[in-house]
Amino acid sequence: MAEEMKNPFQENEPVQEPGPDVVKGDLGTIIVGVATLLDSAIAPMGKVVAQALDAMTVVAHQILDGVSTTLGEKK
Repeated sequence: MAEEMKNPFQENEPVQEPGPDVVKGDLGTIIVGVATLLDSAIAPMGKVVAQALDAMTVVAHQILDGVSTTLGEKK
């Protein structure tokens, strides 16, 4: 029974230090992390572009209304 109980602070196997060329983490984890960073950077830009397009639509509608009114008065 004494053999089964081990000190939790005792090292069972030597720890090998990774070399300088070793990338820690799974490739999928790295890809997900990069995608998350890109998504968080691009999402606000998408909202800005959508708002700009909405504003341009309003301005274009006003211009077309003005042109239509001007052409309608000349007839």
